This record gives sequence, C-alpha cells and structure tokens, in this order.
Amino acid sequence: MSGLRLPGMPLGVRIFLVYFCFVGLAGWFVLSTVMEEIRPGVRQSTEETLVDTANLLAELLRDDLRDGRLHERDWQALFQAYGQRQPQAQIWDIAKNSVSHRIYVTDAQGRVLLDSSGVAVGQDYSRWNDVYLTLRGQYGARSSREVADDPQSSVMYVAAPIRDAGRIIGVVSVSKPSRTLQPYIERSQRRLAWFAAGFSLLGLLVGAALSWWLSAALRRLTGYAVAVAAGQRASLPQGRGGELGQLARALEQMRAELDGKAYVEHYVHTLTHELKSPLAAIRGAAELLEGEMPAAQRQRFLGNIQQESARLQQLIERLLGLALVEQQQSLQQVQPVALRALCEQLCQGQAARLQRAGLHCTWQMDESLQVLGEPFLLQQALANLLDNAIDFSPSGATLEWRAERQGEQLCVRLFNPGQAIPEYALARLTERFYSLPRPGSGRKSTGLGLNFVAEVAALHGGRLEVGNVAGGVQASLWLPAA
Repeated sequence: MSGLRLPGMPLGVRIFLVYFCFVGLAGWFVLSTVMEEIRPGVRQSTEETLVDTANLLAELLRDDLRDGRLHERDWQALFQAYGQRQPQAQIWDIAKNSVSHRIYVTDAQGRVLLDSSGVAVGQDYSRWNDVYLTLRGQYGARSSREVADDPQSSVMYVAAPIRDAGRIIGVVSVSKPSRTLQPYIERSQRRLAWFAAGFSLLGLLVGAALSWWLSAALRRLTGYAVAVAAGQRASLPQGRGGELGQLARALEQMRAELDGKAYVEHYVHTLTHELKSPLAAIRGAAELLEGEMPAAQRQRFLGNIQQESARLQQLIERLLGLALVEQQQSLQQVQPVALRALCEQLCQGQAARLQRAGLHCTWQMDESLQVLGEPFLLQQALANLLDNAIDFSPSGATLEWRAERQGEQLCVRLFNPGQAIPEYALARLTERFYSLPRPGSGRKSTGLGLNFVAEVAALHGGRLEVGNVAGGVQASLWLPAA
C-alpha cells in the first residue's frame, strides 16, 4: 500500500473512490441481507401453503374418521396414487415432474392410520411435535432431518386437527422436503445477484460520470484561475447554476475587481511617465513665449506647443483604445468581414496622407476572402498597421496588401519598402511604449500601435508577426477565417 498516495490523487479519482466504497459497502450489506431473507421467505410461503392443505384434508377426512370408514374409502390407496403422480409442470424455468408432499393421518392417540408413503401405518407418532401440539389444541409444526448429519435433508411438517363437534378426533399432517425448495431459492438468488451486479455497475457508471463532471468543472475553474493569475486572457467557464456556477461568477467578479485595481494603478503610472516629456516641452515653450522674441522664433515655439498637444491627444486616445482591448475578455460582435473591402476602405481614408508621402497601395487578395471577428477592432488593428507602414516607407514606394488562407485562419500581410528593422528591436516591436525613430523626422511614436494590433489578434485567437523580408519590412496578421 506504500505506492498508493491519496493526497496526490486527482479530486475526481478520490470522489469516485469514496463513492465506490460507499456504494460497494451499501450494496454488499443490502444484497447479503436480502440473500439471507430469501430462504426463510420461501419456507414461510411453503409453510403457509401446507397449513391450507392440511386444513382442507382435515375437513375432507372428518366424516370418514368419525364413522370409522377410512379403510372403506381406501384413502391409503388414494394417498399412494397421489404420491406417484407426475405433474409435468414448468414453474418459471424449473421442471416439476413429481409431487413431494407426504400425508399421514393419526387418531386421537397419535397412532398413524394412513400414510401416503406407506411406511408408518400403525406407528405411534404422538411424541412428534406436529401431532403432539395439535392434539393439545396448539399449532403443530416441526422440522426434522431425514439424515441426521445432512442439513439439506430437512423436512417441514405442518398438522391440522380433525374436529367433530369441537372435539379433536385425529390429526392430519402434510410434509414437504426442503430440498424441493432449493431450486427456487437458488434461482431467486441468482436473479438477485445479476440484478445487484447490474445496478452496481450502473451505480459505478453514474458515480464515474458524476466524478468526471465535477472534476472537469473544477479543472476548468482552476485553469481559468491559473490563466488569470498569469495575466493571460481567459473566458469564464460556463456553469449551469448551483454552487459551481456561483463559484465561477465569484471568481469572475474577483478577477474583474483585482484586474481593475491593478490596471488603474498600472495605467496611472504609465500615463504619468509618458505625459512628463510633452508637458515639459509645452511648459518650457510657454515660459519662453512670455518674453520678447523674434516673430519667427515665436512661431516655432507655438508650433512646438501644437505638436506636443497633438502628441498628448494621440497618446491618450491610443491608451484608451488599448485599455479597452486589454480589458475585453471576449469578442462582443462576431461576424464575417470582407478583407479586401476593409483594406481598400482604410487606404481611401488615408488617401491625403498617402498622397503627401508619395505612396500608393496595391492589393493581391481575392475579394471573396472573409475573416471572422469584430469589425471595429479589425478596422482599428489594420489601420495601425497601415499607419506604421506609411511612417517607415520612403517617398514613391508601394505598399502591398496580400492575403492567403492557411487552414482555419487567414494571413493578412502588409509589405512596405524601407530600411530593415535592427536585430535588437525585432523582439520588442509589440512591447508597449517601445518605438523606433521615424526615418523622415527622427521622432518616435507613442509605441502603442503594434501593441494594440497584437492584443486584437490575441483576442481573435490569432497572432501578429513583424519581420524583415527582401526589400523591406512585412507585418503578418493571422485571423480566423469565416
């Protein structure tokens, strides 16, 4: 037993073992009790039948015994003929081909007058309990063995008084060997054993199903709690009411409250840090504008204030968008979205900016391709990819949209010519607030665009990859195909 470690067993296994022991012990107790009751139950039913038979014969024999005409009616021959009958009966699936009752009649002194077996006529049976008790007005019955050392040779005797005007003038006894009852007892026990085995198996299957269901529900809740603790996005397991459903809702509420507190604290620190630089620039320019300076210099400082203000607005808007996606645990409105139409719409919306930068877009994707997701988030994600490609493409370049189906997903690719991404930056491109300087201005962005795209991809069950390819940079976005 040293190899059995209950503490390390899964909860479902332990529940099943407890259930198995309980059902096994209860079933064994009930089965053994019922098995023990079958034999006395059959004997009681048989005894009741013998009582009826004995009393019927007592009424039939009364007049002939009273008038001394037993031998004239030749009851002895009738009894012996009865003992030789072959009923050819089929009781359930047990054949009965002979009668097993023995009948004998005694007078008021207990001497045998008639015997269906023919062996005891003239003998004194007054000391046998069936005759002895009946002659004294009591219920007469006994059980005697034909072979002293063989309990299976037991014979049951039941007697009834033969009365005349209230006076007992004789006794009629009817007997039946216990061995004739044994086939019926064994049949009942066999059937009961099969029924018990069937119900036990059914009970074990129900127990196994219950244990599996309970452990599966607990595993889902445990997996959800582990994923939340690891900071991963996870959907709340669907409960069907009861305590497990309440536990799931309590976990979700706790996660929401903890995430909310941690999220607010994190974003307060982040926003405070990111606002320092543009606020310092605005404050410095404003202080300088309080003094006298040439108009051109004043105009330059005013431009700095406007530029930093726009940067602040962009930072706040992107932080709010990112916060919305990160807090969203599942998609709200899932529907098929035509991919090429969405990309063309985005390029048309950026037409003025593309024209100023001397860029244009091409599409190499089938118009029938559709992705399955939330349209607004998909639009925002692809818009961020397009913004990033415009910022890092040289004038006169062509931005190429491609799409292909790969199994259950669509891969959307956006290629932009330009300088390769440095090796040290490749692993950090989707990191929050990490940004590379733009080739034209040397300025950095908020560093939230690709992080937002990665969050949207994860929410849809996809992923984002950005890497260097021949002639430029390519962003690949995997999304579920419709």
